[in-house]
Amino acid sequence: MNPRTITRLSLHALLVAAGLAAGCATAAPGQCATGSTPAPVRRAEPRASPDTPILPSLPLPAELDRVLRDYESAWGARSPTALASLFTEDGFVLQPGRLPARGRDEILRAYTGSGGPLALRALAYATEGDVGYIVGAYTAAAGQPDNGKFILLVRRAPGGPWKIAADMDNGNGRR
Repeated sequence: MNPRTITRLSLHALLVAAGLAAGCATAAPGQCATGSTPAPVRRAEPRASPDTPILPSLPLPAELDRVLRDYESAWGARSPTALASLFTEDGFVLQPGRLPARGRDEILRAYTGSGGPLALRALAYATEGDVGYIVGAYTAAAGQPDNGKFILLVRRAPGGPWKIAADMDNGNGRR
C-alpha cells in the first residue's frame, strides 16, 4: 500500500471516529450528519448532584477495556516499547506542549522517560465497524481525583485486536 493510501485510510478512520463523537451527536436521533446510522453512543450517566464535578466511570466491553488495562500496565512498567506496541503502525500521540508524534518509532521516542502509576477510566465510548473512540479520565491510583482526561481513537484490522490510532490527553490544571 502506498503512503498516500495509508494517509487517506488513517484520516478516514480518524474522521469516522471523530464523526461518531461529534457529528452524530448533533444529528437527528439515530442518524449521523452523513445519513448513516451509528452504533449507540454509550455515555456515563450523570451523578444526581449537578454540582459534582466528577463524571462516573462507564464499563467497557472486554476488548476495549483491554486497551486501557494494557496502557496502564505499559505506563506503569515505564516501557516505551510496550506503549508503542499498543498503537497502529501510523498512530499519533498528541501531548500538551509537544509536536505530534506519528508512527511507532516517534511514539517510542515520545514516551521515553515517561511512566509511573496510572489508573484509567472510561467516561464514554462508541464503535462503528472497525473504528471507535474512548473518552476517559486518568489519575495515579483508582479512587483518587482525576488528574486529567483523554481521548483515544481506536481501530482494528478485521478480526484483530483494537489498537490506538490517536491518543490525546491533557491535565486538569489550569495554565
